Amino acid sequence: MTEGNFVDYTKIHVTSGNGGKGSTHLRREKFVAKGGPDGGDGGRGGHIVLRGNKNLWTLLHFKYKRHFKAGHGEHGAKQRSTGANGADVYLEVPLGTVVRDTQTNTILFEITTDKEEKIIVEGGLGGRGNWHFKSATNQTPRYAQQGLPGQERQITLELKVLADVGLVGFPNAGKSTLLSVMTSAKPKIANYEFTTLKPNLGIVEYRDFKSYVMADIPGIIEGAAEGRGLGHYFLRHIERNAVLLFLIPADSKDISEEYRILLDELRRYNPELLDKQRLVAISKSDLLDDELIREMDALLKADFSTTSYLFISSVTQSGIQELKDKLWVLLND
Repeated sequence: MTEGNFVDYTKIHVTSGNGGKGSTHLRREKFVAKGGPDGGDGGRGGHIVLRGNKNLWTLLHFKYKRHFKAGHGEHGAKQRSTGANGADVYLEVPLGTVVRDTQTNTILFEITTDKEEKIIVEGGLGGRGNWHFKSATNQTPRYAQQGLPGQERQITLELKVLADVGLVGFPNAGKSTLLSVMTSAKPKIANYEFTTLKPNLGIVEYRDFKSYVMADIPGIIEGAAEGRGLGHYFLRHIERNAVLLFLIPADSKDISEEYRILLDELRRYNPELLDKQRLVAISKSDLLDDELIREMDALLKADFSTTSYLFISSVTQSGIQELKDKLWVLLND
C-alpha cells in the first residue's frame, strides 16, 4: 500500500431512514360491508451500521464518499399488512477504528473484532395502523400514526493500527530501514526527517512458520504529547501495539537521554503506555567497532538496568535474528 492510499482519519455524515406511515384502511369486501379497520403498520426506517472487516487496513474508501443515507420504511397497507423496513446501510471499517461524535468529540464505541456490528444511527419507527386504535366506543377510527423521522449525525472515524510490535523513535532513527529488513514491506526510505508520514505495516516471518506484525510509525519529537510535529497522529497508533521497540541510533549524542525523552512523551500522552512490554535496539551499530560497542555497553548497563537492549545494524543485518527472538519472547510472555 502506498503512503497516499493510507487514510487513518476521516469525517462522514450519516442519515437513517424515516419510518413508514400507518394505514387508515377500512375493510370492504363483497359480503363484508363494514369489516372495520384493518390498516397495517408502517415499516421501520433503515439503520446506518458499522461493521468490522479484518481484510481492510485503511479508511481510504471514505475519502471520496462521505454522505450515507439509509432507505425509508414503506407505508402500511390493508389487511394489517406491515410495510417493508427501509434498507440498512453497512459501512465496513478496519479493525481498530474508533468512532467519535464530531460535535462533542466523545467516543461512541470502537470496532476491534471481525464482523462486529454497531449501529451509529437508528431508523425511525413505523407508525401504527388504525386497527390499533379501535375500541368499543370508536369502532371505525379513521386515523393512524405517522412514522418517526430518521436521525442525522456527523461522526469522526479514527484508525489506530493493530500491530504486535510498534517501532518508537525520533525521526531518521532507521525505523523504516529496519522494517524493510525484517519484513517484505517496502516503506519510503530517505536521509531526512519525517520521511514516514503514515504508518507502514509488515509481517515478520519467524521460525516454524510463525509470524507477527510490526508497525513503522512516524517519528516522535519532544513535545509530541502536546501535538508538536505529527503529535497525536503518531501517538494514537501506538496504543494498539503489544510490544514497543524503541529504536535509538548509535551515533546519537546521548542514548540514555533520548530514551528518557521518548518515555516521557508516552507518559504524558497516556501513562498506561508505560505498562507495555518494551525493548531498546541501538541501531546503526555498523558505525561502531567492537571496542566502542564494549565501552557503550558498559555505560548503558546502569541506565538500562530494568530494560533489555541490544545492538543491531539493518545494513549488515547483525543482531537482527536475536532481535526477532527477543520480540517473540516478549509477545508470548
